[in-house]
Amino acid sequence: MSQSIHLSRTHALTRLLKRFVPGLLPLVRYQRSDLRHDCIAGCSVAAVALPVGIAYAAVAGVPPVYGIYASLLPLFAYALFGSSRQLITGPDAATCLMAASAIGPLAGGDPQRYMELMISLTLITGLFNIGFGLCRFGFMANFLSHPILIGYLNGVALIVLAGQLPALFGYQGGGGHFGDKLLDFIDKVPATHVPTLLLGIVAIGILLGFKRWAPRLPAPLIVAVLGIAAVYLLQLSPKGVAVLGAVPTGFPSLHLPGFDPARFETLIRHAAGIALISFVSGIMTAKSFARRNHYPIDANQELIAFGVCNIITGLAQGFPVTGADSRTAVNSAMGGRTQLVGIVAGGVILLFLLFFTAPLSLLPTAVLAAIIAVSCLGLFDFASLRELYAASRRELAFSLVTTASVLYFDVLPAVSFAVMFTFLWLLLAASHPRDAVLGQVPGKSTFHSIADYPNAITVPGLLIYRFEGNVVFFNSDYFKERLMCRITAAKTPVKWVVVDASPISMIDITALHNLIDLTEELKERGIQFKFARVRRSLRSFFDIHWLKSNPLINDAPRYDSLDAATEAFVRWEQGTSDTAKAGP
Repeated sequence: MSQSIHLSRTHALTRLLKRFVPGLLPLVRYQRSDLRHDCIAGCSVAAVALPVGIAYAAVAGVPPVYGIYASLLPLFAYALFGSSRQLITGPDAATCLMAASAIGPLAGGDPQRYMELMISLTLITGLFNIGFGLCRFGFMANFLSHPILIGYLNGVALIVLAGQLPALFGYQGGGGHFGDKLLDFIDKVPATHVPTLLLGIVAIGILLGFKRWAPRLPAPLIVAVLGIAAVYLLQLSPKGVAVLGAVPTGFPSLHLPGFDPARFETLIRHAAGIALISFVSGIMTAKSFARRNHYPIDANQELIAFGVCNIITGLAQGFPVTGADSRTAVNSAMGGRTQLVGIVAGGVILLFLLFFTAPLSLLPTAVLAAIIAVSCLGLFDFASLRELYAASRRELAFSLVTTASVLYFDVLPAVSFAVMFTFLWLLLAASHPRDAVLGQVPGKSTFHSIADYPNAITVPGLLIYRFEGNVVFFNSDYFKERLMCRITAAKTPVKWVVVDASPISMIDITALHNLIDLTEELKERGIQFKFARVRRSLRSFFDIHWLKSNPLINDAPRYDSLDAATEAFVRWEQGTSDTAKAGP
């Protein structure tokens, strides 16, 4: 008895750990055969994550050391709370830019105030993530369509690229929107610092070369080391080449920001947008690598994991993080097998933070700009734009308009536009579904569209109509319009209209009233309006007593099959009774 109780408690604890800390059990049951692969992958991830984190700190507008914190701490948190074996969390171009765009106007040029607000934003973003996860809002992964997300990230990539022009060309850049940065660049091109530009061009060339011919090597680390060596050996700093400067060593101090009620509502709004975009971007990365390695991803658990990562990073004075596609790709390419990769990578970055930050003072900002620029080139998805051009010009237009909104309105307002474009696309698709007149095809047992099968046989006087979508308030008029067009276009006068209702899985009261009105209108024209293959689940949208009390609905004829409807029409034509079933 006691043994069975112990086993049941063990199973309950195991289920609890799988639910909230899914990464812990694989670590407890770790297979020694995976250790070599995970260690190699972890060191490779650290070699890429460290310089990239420092580079993205500039995008977020914070000191370089906070980029190291944001690359370090989420690795440990996600290893325990995440459901992906390959995903690496850390700074990302979109989240960094969104955070900087949110905080910049609120800080008023005060660096200390900027950091306080950045910490608050990161913590609130983490709370949003956890709240969404506990409320089972993982379906938000499908909230933004692929073309809309591509357009959004393309706009982010262009803005980040424009922001790196001052560091690459060696001039003092201004702020403003994308257009302002381009105009500022055109105005200050004559003031280009040639040694800085040459260093940046060489760094970009090396990074692209490694990406093309040696993708498994940690190119950002190699380029950073070469940049430090160039500054030291060629004495480039006295010649005007800007360098990173001193980076403090040691652990970050935990810090809770002060509460500012005047800005809290604004931070809430921006944090919600960052939580949405960063989750959608991160979960897409997690799912793509999970598909390659044949295991499932829990979207709700990913929300919780991202939330924990952001809270830990915020307490350490970091900035918002998410799933990082470039570092996840390194992990996969180097053969990483389990969540231990993140712990190994975090340990390597921690050792560097404690003992080896001194050489970073000579790291050229042009090299950091080159690392960001090449990362953004990977973020800009030319292949998807080409596919959209070939497959769907309408969805290509949505993607390009989203990009334009990011460039014109800036990153955070464009989140609202991205959501609006998604809803607009859904409404367009749902409000104008395909429809068809059906007939019997010789040799086939089912009914098919006469447009697809010109040899389909129709019964004179009988119009069998199919509307391939739900009938609700925003498309019920379109339903009526299309049906009346089909009636007008019929070769013989229509006596019966039978709607194949099998594709209709939802109906609302507005559409129901419109159908009742349509029934009366057709009756005045001598046309009977009937339904076939009606889903019983449609009853659930209304009170059953109300349905029974309405004779126009309750007594409406319906048929179990299109064959039964056709046979009933033939009997009706011959003067015999119609045996249709009544009721919804």
